[in-house]
Amino acid sequence: MTKLLSGGPVLVVTKELDPAADLVVDELTIRRVPVMRFDMGDFPRSMALSVEHVAAPWSGVLADEYRSVRLEEVRAVYYRRPRLPAVCEQLAEPHHTWANEQALAGLLGMLYALPVTWVNRPEVDGMASHKPGQLPVAAAHGLHTPRSLITTDPEAARKFCHAVGGRVVCKPLMGGPLEHPDGRRTGVPTHLVDPDTIDDSVSLTAHLFQEWIAKSHEVRLTVVGTEMFAAEIHAGSDAARVDWRSDYDALTYDVGKVPNDVRAGVLGWLEHFRLDFGAFDFAVTPAGVWVMFECNPSGEWSWIQNRTGLPIAAHIAGLLARGRP
Repeated sequence: MTKLLSGGPVLVVTKELDPAADLVVDELTIRRVPVMRFDMGDFPRSMALSVEHVAAPWSGVLADEYRSVRLEEVRAVYYRRPRLPAVCEQLAEPHHTWANEQALAGLLGMLYALPVTWVNRPEVDGMASHKPGQLPVAAAHGLHTPRSLITTDPEAARKFCHAVGGRVVCKPLMGGPLEHPDGRRTGVPTHLVDPDTIDDSVSLTAHLFQEWIAKSHEVRLTVVGTEMFAAEIHAGSDAARVDWRSDYDALTYDVGKVPNDVRAGVLGWLEHFRLDFGAFDFAVTPAGVWVMFECNPSGEWSWIQNRTGLPIAAHIAGLLARGRP
């Protein structure tokens, strides 16, 4: 029989449908760790908050119609892109927007004040998620990175392509799908660039150009604390070899090993941003050199666990269950 670990509940703050959070909640349940899972988008319409500050941490109750927790007893927070608080629609403007801002400041501000383990704190997650800030930190910690250009200047883009002297790709600076008027959601894949086709449309927004990295395969490296789970991604189509997200059916997976220099660089990168979790994307060249493309501090990982059997959820749950010493 699993022994109940000492300590209070874990807050799992996420949207309603989240397979990764489901796996973590299951693992916490196995450990007999109490959990309150909620979406901030339900606050304050179907959630109640009442906390008081006297001397040390805030104390009081956060509750929905099914469960409640005393916030001074919380041991850890697992935070995964929840919706923002939303007050009732009947409240007219300008008070509707003002009230939403008050709800966000009250709930998220109170959560920020909890002196507990976070995976990951949202303000740190947001800062670390920007590619322009990621690559210099990676290079400073000894990781290989691709030569890159961010520009709104078509001529600068053409000059970069010619200076690289080989193939170049263009990719989004941040994640997120295109939201179409008919409700469809489509991704924006990485694509190879012909310098002769670069036109004035580059000036419409910021673009990220990178040298093409010849690769034998790619690696999604999921890091939990100091534990690393390397999933090799082998592409079986031309589209997947450029961007594996564009053709999931053409992918095969294997479990890989992390070189010591990559391990040290990744841990230094996470320490720089004060993160306990990160999903890194690497290319591995035919010579075995690992080249870091990016890290998503809130990256998806449930599909990697399902494909490889890597025990990612168990380690996230263990980190949350231990809480802050």
